Amino acid sequence: MRLGSHPQRDDVSFDLDSVLSSVVSLRATIPEDAFTAPILGTEREGQGVVIDNSGTVLTIGYLVTEAEEIWLIGNNGMALPAHVLAYDQETGLGLVQALGNLGLPAAEIGESFPVTVGEPVIVAGQGGADEAVNAQVVSVREFAGSWEYLINDAIFTIPAHSKWSGAAVFNRLGQLIGIGSLYIQQAIPGEDQIDGNMIVPIDILKPIYDDLLTLGRASRPPRPWLGMTTAESDDKLVVAGLASRGPAMRAGVDLGDMIVGIAGEPVSGLSTMFRKIWALGSAGVAVPLTLERDGRTLSITVESGARSDYLKKPNVN
Repeated sequence: MRLGSHPQRDDVSFDLDSVLSSVVSLRATIPEDAFTAPILGTEREGQGVVIDNSGTVLTIGYLVTEAEEIWLIGNNGMALPAHVLAYDQETGLGLVQALGNLGLPAAEIGESFPVTVGEPVIVAGQGGADEAVNAQVVSVREFAGSWEYLINDAIFTIPAHSKWSGAAVFNRLGQLIGIGSLYIQQAIPGEDQIDGNMIVPIDILKPIYDDLLTLGRASRPPRPWLGMTTAESDDKLVVAGLASRGPAMRAGVDLGDMIVGIAGEPVSGLSTMFRKIWALGSAGVAVPLTLERDGRTLSITVESGARSDYLKKPNVN
């Protein structure tokens, strides 16, 4: 198997055509006044994977957040509308329901926990083998996103797939083990200019899957959300973005502020900061920040919120 090549039927032990047929393309339209529209846009395209015989499709959540219209297109040429079933902010995964019979096989759900560095995988977009690439796991590690996002055991693969958003990742048995999320440079820690993808592992879906289907959300309390994008620069945490009318903006946090403490404790690194904030309680808890601004030290308390309260709710009619 050559990295970056298209998978061939003779190189795998499973029905390659059937497995790749579970991948669909997804197109979503979002209202112009949606909370996420300024950052993520109003026309979003990516991939998804059929995961059951009723037409449930798993994708990466940012594609369908606040979507008012969704279309799914399969390898068989079938195009069907769909609606959002659920979006889970902690995992970053989303579920949509096809409004009709896609006529496509469902992917078999595997396990991401045994995935190891060096393991071969197939990263696939809709379009069969021509839109799939042979790839390799180069790292399994924690991933912290500047937008208040943190997952353990994220899977990093090379080479980068050009259609990574919502792409399916299959193991050597043809089982689904992850969903494509991001294009990442330096997929191998310590290496320069290596292009790859960050994959959300399938195992983090399993504990909340039934809740997402029946409730449209996980039953756990939502985490406190500040509406603040934070960048790591020279071992410092710098406020790089603020959600309009979000908790941090309302509390008086400014762009360029350096975050040096949470609830009186020093912080360094995104993951440490997020964990200290989330340890204070669920959404609505007060979050005391210690900031540095123009050479001065400031104390600001942010009344956190639930991010879902700022989003347009799915329209299932």
